[in-house]
Amino acid sequence: MLLTRLEQLCNCFSDLLGKVSALLFVVMLFNVFIDVVMRYLFNDVSIGMQEMEWHLYAAVFLLGVPYTLKTGGHVRVDLIYERLTSKTKALIDILGILFLLFPFCALVGWYGVGFAQEAFELGETSGDPGGLPYRWIIKAVIPFAFFSIMISGLGMLLKSLNVLLGHGRADSYQPPQH
Repeated sequence: MLLTRLEQLCNCFSDLLGKVSALLFVVMLFNVFIDVVMRYLFNDVSIGMQEMEWHLYAAVFLLGVPYTLKTGGHVRVDLIYERLTSKTKALIDILGILFLLFPFCALVGWYGVGFAQEAFELGETSGDPGGLPYRWIIKAVIPFAFFSIMISGLGMLLKSLNVLLGHGRADSYQPPQH
């Protein structure tokens, strides 16, 4: 079924971003380790290393969100939702995706492109001596992440549609875990 294949494609993309996020987390750990060793053993402080920490942290967080959404690791308040039928849960998920997730991600992604573009055109760099150049790179992660969240949301939407259309097993419908 085409919807199932599209869902799998969206899920593969989210999984890839999860792996990238995990790899960046390991890089961030090494960066922090080296920064701490340099600071406390050699009394050498690097503004660039400190800025790289928050750049990596931002990338880990932003690129990890689509994977978290796909796997159901996000926070969800559900007092009634747990007791509903699979098809009702799927319908609620569709409405939430269409009216909350997609518009918010599109808005942040759209304005984020201009935000990153302006930083690129101005040649924005760190304001601190010894800081990182090319500030536009980390700013470009913002719209990329939000458009990626939309792709992950599309995977959720397709999964819910498959349940409603009877292409997925309604009794096995597992919305994202809480």
